[in-house]
Amino acid sequence: MKKSAAIILALGSSLAHAQSAVTIYGVADAALVGERGGSGGNITKVTSGAAAASRLGFRGEESLGDGLSAYFNLETGAKIDTGEVDAAGTIFNRVALVGLRSRAGAIALGRQYTPYYSMLVNVVDPFRVGYAGTAKNLFPGWGTNIRTSNTITYASPRLHGVDLELAYSAGEQAAIKTGRQFGGALGYSQGPLTLRLAYNSKNTDTAATATVPAVSRSLGSNTLLGANYDFGPLKLFLGYGIDKGENSTPLGNANNPYGGVRPTPSTDGRDMLAGFTAPLGRGKLMFSVMRKDDRTAFDQDASSWGIAYMYSLSKRTGLYAAYGHIHNRNGAGYTVANNTEAGTGNTGYNLGLQQTF
Repeated sequence: MKKSAAIILALGSSLAHAQSAVTIYGVADAALVGERGGSGGNITKVTSGAAAASRLGFRGEESLGDGLSAYFNLETGAKIDTGEVDAAGTIFNRVALVGLRSRAGAIALGRQYTPYYSMLVNVVDPFRVGYAGTAKNLFPGWGTNIRTSNTITYASPRLHGVDLELAYSAGEQAAIKTGRQFGGALGYSQGPLTLRLAYNSKNTDTAATATVPAVSRSLGSNTLLGANYDFGPLKLFLGYGIDKGENSTPLGNANNPYGGVRPTPSTDGRDMLAGFTAPLGRGKLMFSVMRKDDRTAFDQDASSWGIAYMYSLSKRTGLYAAYGHIHNRNGAGYTVANNTEAGTGNTGYNLGLQQTF
């Protein structure tokens, strides 16, 4: 009897273990980066995460029965060039969430990506916001447009190719509207075609303190329409963004890299992108052109182009080269960035190595 009970307990323990799983994953990415055209002169350096941010992550999921499961994701950024974490004073700055998933969709709480940024990465940008050709050179992929803390998200299941994302980030101040951010995305994906529309709204008001009065600002918003179509050997990418209001388009490099008229973040602009990816030899070629139409009185327009090639040494390891250039007008201060840095000049290149695990 005791032996039978022990067998049953062992089988139960084994089944419970089989119903849950934890995965350790990551990216190790480093590159020689050159920046040209900034006020500080030409810069050459070793940078971590030029193509994709170096990271270490843990994700897990446990089946709770009846189609319900609990899941978590913890992800920290690392600087391969120095061995430091990518954001001082943090542990899991990139992602920290816990959630429940069912047939009706998934709900998660924690520090998470915005639907706007997820769409920029996965639908619009052929560089997936990496390399010197990143969409962040002109599109507002900075600050809380990327990810937010204190966030609740909902992701629907995909039905007939259609899915929905919603996100709400609490400002956690006395006035409920102060500092909050919310957004969503609606998409269609079937066969070679992907279409998506995303919206992001942020309130950058600050509450009054005993010594400082409250500050009220206009709402900042970003609307992004994008598509890609896989023709087989060639995949085409298109994106169109509308940015309006305070802090809707934070500059990656808020300093004045060129002298003369100081760059001013646009509060009324349009962003356009066209690009493609294509297999070439043992690797992948990426290319895009972009334009920023600043409709404020400053008229600080810009245009850019970028190209990159990732050569696959294996399924997990690759060598890459990338180049990007921006033409700024009327004192615009857009800089050639990469996945982790904003850059200092209007021209940049990357020569790097990446391994995923």
